[in-house]
Amino acid sequence: MGVDEVTFSELQLQGKATVERLHKSAAQSVLVRRRGAEDLVLTTAARVELERTAASATTRMFVAVMQRDARARELVADVLPEVFPWVAFLSQQEIQEFLRELVETLRAAESIDNPAPVVQVIDAWRHTAEVLADPELAAILAADTADDHGVVPAPRIS
Repeated sequence: MGVDEVTFSELQLQGKATVERLHKSAAQSVLVRRRGAEDLVLTTAARVELERTAASATTRMFVAVMQRDARARELVADVLPEVFPWVAFLSQQEIQEFLRELVETLRAAESIDNPAPVVQVIDAWRHTAEVLADPELAAILAADTADDHGVVPAPRIS
């Protein structure tokens, strides 16, 4: 089921009607489209807390199982290509490293209530797979450089 959508102008002009739509929607949220700017999602604080609690419990349980049960780790490694098809370009050792890093990051990110580090780990490994999928690019990046380009200057802090 899709999320109801309104324009930013509709939200401004028909605020009560928009909030009523939010309360009637199954997702308890409304997508607010904005011209020339990033879209917003309007939802209730209670809905955000429900989603946060569910995601946190799921993450903590998954991490605990992964830390304690070798069979669970094997099963997750087996299904990883279904979730992340690009792991086909990684070696078995790299897949295990990705999985270990993902579990560690899930645990740490959940503890600070910030999913950004998890997305960063997934993106970094996906980019690694993209490079490995292109033999020419992988060879260029793996090659030794003959030149020393000198000291990198420290960044300027304004």
